[in-house]
Formats: sequence, C-alpha cells, structure tokens
Amino acid sequence: MQKVLEFINNNVKNNDTVVVACSYGPDSMALLNILANDKLKNLKIIVAHVNHNVRQESKIEEENLKKYCLKNNLIFESMKIKKINNNNFEMEARKIRYNFFEKLVKKYHAKILFTAHHGDDLIETILMRLNRGSTLKGYKGIELITNKKDYQIMRPLLYTTKKEILDYLEKNKILYAIDYTNFDDIHTRNRFRKNVLPFLKEENPNVHEKYLEYSKELKEYDNFVEKYLDNKCKHILKNNIIIIDKFLKEDILIQKKLLERLLEKIYDGYLEVINKKHVENIRNLIIRNRNNSIINLPGALIGLIEYNQFKIIKEIPSKEYDYVFKNYLKIDNKEFKELNENLEKSNYILRINSKDVELPFHVRTRINGDKILLKNAKYYKKVSDILTDDKINYEHRQNLTIFTDNSGKILWIPGVKKSNFDKEKNEKYDIIIKYILNKEENNE
Repeated sequence: MQKVLEFINNNVKNNDTVVVACSYGPDSMALLNILANDKLKNLKIIVAHVNHNVRQESKIEEENLKKYCLKNNLIFESMKIKKINNNNFEMEARKIRYNFFEKLVKKYHAKILFTAHHGDDLIETILMRLNRGSTLKGYKGIELITNKKDYQIMRPLLYTTKKEILDYLEKNKILYAIDYTNFDDIHTRNRFRKNVLPFLKEENPNVHEKYLEYSKELKEYDNFVEKYLDNKCKHILKNNIIIIDKFLKEDILIQKKLLERLLEKIYDGYLEVINKKHVENIRNLIIRNRNNSIINLPGALIGLIEYNQFKIIKEIPSKEYDYVFKNYLKIDNKEFKELNENLEKSNYILRINSKDVELPFHVRTRINGDKILLKNAKYYKKVSDILTDDKINYEHRQNLTIFTDNSGKILWIPGVKKSNFDKEKNEKYDIIIKYILNKEENNE
C-alpha cells in the first residue's frame, strides 16, 4: 500500500474536497478507509454510492455504507437506478454512474473523483481488449489519472493487487460486501480473473506493475499522436462530424486516430463496446463515400454518410403503417387536413380532382421500389432517387410519409414532391389537403 499512499500524497492537496465512488465492495471500502484516515490531508470526502437495483442485497449494502459514513463523519450521497432500457446494461449503467458522480463533483466544487480500480483490474482490462481487439487508447487499459474538463479522475489502487486490498481490510477490520456475480463464469472478465491471472502472478507476483508500465508507455505514444491531431486536424473533425474530402487526404494512421477520437467522444470513453473492427468498418464506409450509406454501431447508434460528412447519430427505427385518410389524420408530429379553400402553392398543399383517383386516400410509410410520376414529368422516378436529389437527410427519410389513392398510386410525397395528379389553382379540383408539421420540424 506504500505506493498508493505516495500517489495520494503527491496528487492531493491538504483540505481538498474529493468525491469517492463507493459500492461497499472490498476495493472501494479499502480506498475510502485510506482516504478517510489520512489525517494529514484532512480531506472533505463525499461518498457517492449507486444502487444498481439488480441484487436483493443492494439495499442492505447501501444502509451499511451509510452507517460507515455517519460513524466517520463523511457526507453520503446515493442514487438508485430504477430501470435501464438498453441491451447493453454495462454501458448504460456506467453512463448513469458517471453522470451522478459528475453532478456531485459540481455540487461540492470538488477537483477529484476517486475510483477503486486496482492492479488486477488493469491486467484483466488490457488482456480482454487485446483478446477482442481495441484501439491504441483502449489497449492502454485504465489510467492512473484521467483529466476531465473541470476535475480529475484518480485511481491510486492501480498500484496494488486484490490480495493486498483484502489483507488491508482484514488487518483494519473493515466490513464490506461481496458481489456474487463477480464469480460467475458467464462474464469474460471473471474467466480471465480465475484462469489467467493466477498463472501470470505465479510467474511474477508483481506483474501488475509491469502492466502499469506498459499502460503508461502506451499513454505517452497516444498523447503524442493526440497533440499532433490537435494541431493539424481541427478542420477535419468538427462538432463530432468528419469532413470526408479532407479526411481522405490524410495518412491511414491519422484517419484511424480521428475515428478513434470520434468514437471515444460518442461513447464517453467507454471502450468496452468499440474495437478495431468498428474503426476499420467505418473507415471503409468513408472511403467508398456513398451518400446515405449507413453502418450499425453498438448502443442503437448508426454511422451515416450525408453529403461529404460522416456523423454518428441515434438510430431511428422506421415505423410501418397504412392509414385511411378521410377528412383529418394525425400521425406523431404530422397532420393532414382537408380544407375548403387555400391559396398556397407549395409541396405542403395537394389539390385533387376526385374523378382522377380511386378513393379513399391512404397515408403510409415508404416501401423499397416506390415510384412516382412527378408533376410535369413524362417518366416515373424512384422515390429514393428524389430524396437523394433533394438532399433529404436520414432523420427526414426515416419519418417520411407517402400519400396514395386506394389503388396504390402515389399522389404526393408530403413536403417534398407532388405527382401529376396535383392540380393548379386555375384547374378543376374538388379536394384540397394540407400537410402540417408541428414544432419538431419546419415547413420548408
């Protein structure tokens, strides 16, 4: 534990306000006890606890930690995760945890957030990422210090092992709880912990120090490349959008690093869900540079090429519907109204002679292969080509509606184009339909 104490002494000032992420497990309880008993530093400690609401024991653990804080005159803050609606529980739970920690950092004007990652965690993380593939930033594993905008995340226990932590807890008679899921072989990390780490430690009991050296060296290389990117590539990656023609002029290494930087920003540093394959797949997509090309990414996100730009956005699931329209219809943020009179001339107004079509009208979603005979045109045109020509973006495409008659003839792409069935104001018509969008979109 000597190196842990030296790290704290060198990086924490007297009377500092710090936030300590604490689960009431052995690692975080050891770290909390070390900080709470550092009388020389006299720290103001805010204990941040997140109840994941997965195990029955969670409530008891929260109460026991609260008692520890009361006994040691520490500020206790907690939150309970009610529900996570995502297939990637770990990623979403991490995001919730760190949002909570950051709120406490701001609330108490703290400059440091402590987490209890230790040397064994570092080995496991590096091995797992090497095994599945990652990025340079990912391969370095867990950092001793991560610099955020207004504070730092510090992990002093990286200097020690799980065994040393347990020995410390026993010696100081500190209570803690064990999460039984840490022994379940269904988790990859647990398999590395049970089967690989014992072998490495048998070869070298201080192997965690070698992995920490490896991590530090990779960080130096990564920092060098990142500085180069800062100075050279601001014009390529702006507001999480890659400018494709400029991107393609760069060396392959720079291209990959730009994509890694983008992914790290989008996934908020959570590198467990992205790897080298994602970087390569995105790069290949950009090289092909086909407009409206899409790549699926973890966490219900997609990578999208639109008009010399590559960006990552939330996937918008397309809805399938086919509604009959009579006088009025509302679908999400869209409204269709039949009017008695309207002088407007735009793609938001359709004038129809009922003798030319088969009633009733239908409002439906777009289907692959849809074609429309545009106003004043001689030949049918694919709806997809119209959307490309008009530079209709992904969000609009996913929410696009098609207006047809009962036989299926496309009369209108509301807000985009009208067919040759549309009548001019001086022609004969007996039906006027208005397309209205609410505040989520603008009538263009």
